[in-house]
Amino acid sequence: MASSSAHSPAYPTLHLHLDGEWIDAGNRRTHRVINPATGAALGELPLADTSDLDRALHAADAAFRRWRLSSADERGAVLSGAARLLRERVDHISLVATMEEGKTRAETRIETMASAGLLDFYAAEAKRNYGRVLVRPTGTRSMVLREPVGPVAAFSPWNFPVNNPARKLGAPIAAGCSVILKPAEEAPASALAVMQALLDAGLPAGVAQIVFGVPDEVSRHLLASTLIRKVSFTGSTVVGKHLMRLASETMKRTTMELGGHAPVIIFDDADLERTVETLAVAKCRNAGQVCVSPTRFYVQDAVHDRFVDAYAARLSAMTVGNGLDAGNHMGPLANPRRLEAMDTLMADAIRHGATVRAGGERIGNEGFFFRPTVLADVPADARVMNEEPFGPIALTARFSTFDEAVEQANRLPFGLAAFAFTQNLRRANLIGDAIESGMVGINTTMIAAADSPFQGVKESGHGSEDGLEGLQACLVTKSIHQA
Repeated sequence: MASSSAHSPAYPTLHLHLDGEWIDAGNRRTHRVINPATGAALGELPLADTSDLDRALHAADAAFRRWRLSSADERGAVLSGAARLLRERVDHISLVATMEEGKTRAETRIETMASAGLLDFYAAEAKRNYGRVLVRPTGTRSMVLREPVGPVAAFSPWNFPVNNPARKLGAPIAAGCSVILKPAEEAPASALAVMQALLDAGLPAGVAQIVFGVPDEVSRHLLASTLIRKVSFTGSTVVGKHLMRLASETMKRTTMELGGHAPVIIFDDADLERTVETLAVAKCRNAGQVCVSPTRFYVQDAVHDRFVDAYAARLSAMTVGNGLDAGNHMGPLANPRRLEAMDTLMADAIRHGATVRAGGERIGNEGFFFRPTVLADVPADARVMNEEPFGPIALTARFSTFDEAVEQANRLPFGLAAFAFTQNLRRANLIGDAIESGMVGINTTMIAAADSPFQGVKESGHGSEDGLEGLQACLVTKSIHQA
């Protein structure tokens, strides 16, 4: 682990944001926010009570009735203005995001700039919410329109503390909806910075609000209300299923971006040097705490050992330490729960016969650091081959034939992201078609972009974020027939 210099940057005071008002802790319960690189407390986060949630619901309903009548130009101006402010504030926002989530400063800068790009995309897309006129006899008209679905309850996780809130806010605002966002309590200040940019860009009171609280309390209260018309959630499959059950009671629309366990198929004709480098960077991104992180590496027999040797050496060369230090390639895990999960999954894999080729252990006794890890020849019945590790662990297994690789890649109930590496164009086309996944990267791990839908299949969820599909997820269809 690289040496960590002393850092004492100011961490902002934390608030709720309700109906245009910043709300401090007062007599409310609080949650202590921890710096995962040091274990030190950063601040106390106020948690919403029932009256706060009721206030947010009524404000969202009132704001929706006004905002749905706003012009596309008005909505676009707010979103593009917020995008500009995120770019201007990137130094401060990236600092705060690294302090509370742990990933490197380089990553949080990229994340903030990507969030600005997403808001810019939705600023333009708001003007392209087209309907259509149907062919009818002279003197009659039939039109198909898209209208905002209504107030949205959105829930975002901690692993992308800037981009996840921007996703959850950008599409509803562009569509003419209001939104109540509950970001993760582990990384609240980043979400509040996105909200501040929107407000400073002219977003009217109540159109977007932020609450924090005990997750089950907040979700049950918001989803029980008939004022909420749509639920958007990013997180685990278990929690997603729970929220879907709650949403079904009032027939709310849902967008669910749930867990994954991304397979990586490496054929014997892959450019190994490029493949190793691409996958090393992707695996260590945010310490592997990424829903589309490459995880299950199926490597063809002829190149398996060469790949493992090179990949283990490359991950061992990654410098791990405080994300505020520019020389580090990877920061800590976000919380002690992730460390415990790594230890448990590692021990089980070794009992099943896996071989540790790199890493496999915690680093130091301060913060939540874990070495980038390669486990080779991991049996299919090991827990880590069936449960998403959500950490810096890469697992390898051998395959012989194309069909065998496809079978192994598709055998789990998840289907969020998948990757394949080959220099054979026909094989690339075939593997892209054969993989059961919402997103597939061929010779790349760059599968997210503002204009491209981000979604899973099977138990990785349904509905899309980003792209025009993300905007359409916040709209309902109405047909009007006139004689």
